[in-house]
Amino acid sequence: MQIDIISVVPDLLSGPFSHSIMKRARDKGLLTVNVINLREYTTYARTQVDDYPFGGGAGMVLMIEPLVNALETLQKTTCYDEVIFLTPDGELFNQGMANRLSLQKNLLMICGHYKGIDQRFRDHFITREISIGDYVLSGGELAAAVITDAIGRLIPGVLNDESSALSDSFQDNLLAPPVYTRPETFRGWKVPDILMSGNHQKIEEWRYEQSIIRTKERRPGLLD
Repeated sequence: MQIDIISVVPDLLSGPFSHSIMKRARDKGLLTVNVINLREYTTYARTQVDDYPFGGGAGMVLMIEPLVNALETLQKTTCYDEVIFLTPDGELFNQGMANRLSLQKNLLMICGHYKGIDQRFRDHFITREISIGDYVLSGGELAAAVITDAIGRLIPGVLNDESSALSDSFQDNLLAPPVYTRPETFRGWKVPDILMSGNHQKIEEWRYEQSIIRTKERRPGLLD
């Protein structure tokens, strides 16, 4: 899978993909992540990529021309399944969306910055708009890192135990159950007896019940 990310500040993404599971995915050749500097595609002086909004108002807006230059250059060698704009007013990202996007071959993410991007680019080139939450970040780079991580770990072969991803929270609209590990007893706090029973059917039934209880308590809207 290939994920390309267009950014005004590409250095922000130098770390997230160089460690842990994302590094493993890249080292195995299962995931390629390219961070593209938008400033390399502008024809304006001093590598300008933004300007004041027409009609006035605070903040700056990413111009359409550098974005189109970057997109059309990349499309000469890559056919994208989705061109994604990361924006607070996009569709809220969730596990189901991560599952669907992980089945694609090539994704392009556009990181918003300042007050956003020229609406004409959104109208004519973006195929999906995504938000990672109801809050505003300085730019879309951190959102791109979150989405790439959520997608990348689902690619077959990335996790040592692929069944692990299937038991994550939200995979079946339930939160994950409590988990325990050694020691069995710590300061008088014991691991639930059922987990030490060796009865795998009963353990799975207990975990399912605990998932329902936790979801009802913490995220009841998921059960709707």
